[in-house]
Amino acid sequence: MSLLWNSINTLRNSPRFGLEARVFWSRNSNSLSTYTSQRTQAILRVKNNTGRIGRAHFSNSRSLKDKELDLTNYPPENIRNFSIIAHIDHGKSTLADRLLETTGTITTKSGNKQVLDKLKVERERGITVKAQTVSMFYKHKGKEYLVNLIDTPGHVDFSYEVSRSLAACQGAILLVDACQGIQAQTVANFFLAFGQDLSIIPVINKVDLPTADPDKVESQIANTFELDTNDIIKISAKSGLNIDQVLPAVIEKIQSPVGDMNGPLRALLFDSWYDAYVGVICLMAIKEGRVQKGDKVLSVHSGNKYDVMEVGIIHPERTPTKALHAGQVGYIVINMKVATEAHIGDTFCHQKQSVEPLPGFVPVKSMVFAGVYPVDTNDFTKLEESITKLTLNDSSVTTQRETSVALGQGWRLGFLGTLHLDVFRQRLEEEYAANVIVTQPTVPYRVEYTNGEIKDIRTPAEFPEPEDMAHKVIALREPMVMATMIFPDEYMGPMMELCGAHRGEQQEYSYIDDTRVLMKYTLPMSEVVTDFFDQLKSRTSGYASFDYEETEYQESDLVKLNVLLNGSPVDALAMVLHRSKAELVGREWAKKLKSVIERQLFEVVIQTAIGKKIIARESISAMRKNVTAKCYGGDVSRKMKLLNKQKEGKKRMKMIGNVELPQDAFYTLLKK
Repeated sequence: MSLLWNSINTLRNSPRFGLEARVFWSRNSNSLSTYTSQRTQAILRVKNNTGRIGRAHFSNSRSLKDKELDLTNYPPENIRNFSIIAHIDHGKSTLADRLLETTGTITTKSGNKQVLDKLKVERERGITVKAQTVSMFYKHKGKEYLVNLIDTPGHVDFSYEVSRSLAACQGAILLVDACQGIQAQTVANFFLAFGQDLSIIPVINKVDLPTADPDKVESQIANTFELDTNDIIKISAKSGLNIDQVLPAVIEKIQSPVGDMNGPLRALLFDSWYDAYVGVICLMAIKEGRVQKGDKVLSVHSGNKYDVMEVGIIHPERTPTKALHAGQVGYIVINMKVATEAHIGDTFCHQKQSVEPLPGFVPVKSMVFAGVYPVDTNDFTKLEESITKLTLNDSSVTTQRETSVALGQGWRLGFLGTLHLDVFRQRLEEEYAANVIVTQPTVPYRVEYTNGEIKDIRTPAEFPEPEDMAHKVIALREPMVMATMIFPDEYMGPMMELCGAHRGEQQEYSYIDDTRVLMKYTLPMSEVVTDFFDQLKSRTSGYASFDYEETEYQESDLVKLNVLLNGSPVDALAMVLHRSKAELVGREWAKKLKSVIERQLFEVVIQTAIGKKIIARESISAMRKNVTAKCYGGDVSRKMKLLNKQKEGKKRMKMIGNVELPQDAFYTLLKK
């Protein structure tokens, strides 16, 4: 106990952590007298002068006595690596909490703590955004096992996180809600795991709810996935019902990892993040050999050499170990000088060794692009550092510098979907205190020229000019997606109407049980990234689930809609869309602009146009001084002379005056 108090007093007296220090004892104990010999933890949370929160983790378990855990007693045959895959809100994070309690990794038993949902955005939105890893020690039939759980997101926009997590596993728990049954992302995640040849354990959650129908869900699993119903475990993650059956099933039905502990090191980097105190932290699956502190390792992808500063496991915080060997999943701190050196899917080996690189990941293809600009142009450098650090933790985001006449310097960022974009924006604002403007999201279009050149355009500025369209362009193509929707059959009419209004074509239609329909449509990607998902939930009272995958590019009648202020185009507000939507969107944007632009000393004309054709127009009248106020008599021509003089002045002012949209007007206009 003296070690704990000494550490606390050292930190409290440190000038770096001088503002406040609070101790959170597990089991809600307020004194050391209630500490027992069982595994307990204390977390000292300290806030430094910059407002950042640091965390020092102490424990009276093996990690406190030995400082570094010794994992040599866990050969590959005593290790299990698995993940939990499910549709959003089917109970992944709650099940992870119960498994952590079962193994003694955490001791608090007071509801859903969402231990693995560490980001603020995850707790606020109630969704998992980042795949998180945690190592647990579990005794089964007299043997001690090291079980590595990798929690995964459930939303379609974060499918890349799921695919990376599954690459480090040998099996997966397929979690299905007993009330909602199989949903669209359940199907997508199952085939993702099945394609990687993983052992799959079906689990039905929330069986204790009044509306639960586990027998119906059991038949859905058998019919849709052709899994053995005898393997299905029926649980309630919230109450803990039958939780004790999950880990024995994981140990007995999921294969142990295969690898030679004494062979040359081969480690797969499948995630990374930036820590303000130690730098870049790499999460790796050790496929062959072993790695320990002080080793010198080599990146096969870049050829860069590094020193290993620390190795360990997530238990549930970072816990140093003496070494990591084949079959284990853990973190490695290496002296990377630049955050971008961490290439997801890279293979690491010892220096002066030649090894065959491990199969990495298929590079993710961004399908939604948006411009990100600082509200204050002086914050450009700070925002650049923040984006670099955040993209290290989310490698599916692509970045490219961009300059706008209206907004200044910024970036064109690529995302997997609009939720992905919104979560990234929220993380920038909350984790890095960034104040940004995000432009209208676009999808990548494809232009085919008469000379055989094919060009992908990501911004409206790259769209061909009207004169090029007439003589140099053969075809314009837009990306299509195959959308899978599952919903009660009573909503069939509204769903078909919704898909038809968004230029969809029906491809498949079937019943997965007596009342629920699975319907597949091909839809333009540009229609999906707008308000399609919101309308889908609205028209089905929230009962529909939705998933999609990219298919091919299809020829389309695309146009570029320009926004003009007194005849001058505003590049940040231009957009590419289908001709059938141009007039409606043009009128809507003209009205929006009229509401955010302040009155000037001259008339402001707002226009939206396709090429030279004006689609919509709004005017903001000029502010006028009452020039006839001092005319108390005389002929009317005296007043007319003053009014005409003012009118001529307004004309000259309109010719030389510039209409400037302030940054806050852009922010109001572009945010939803």
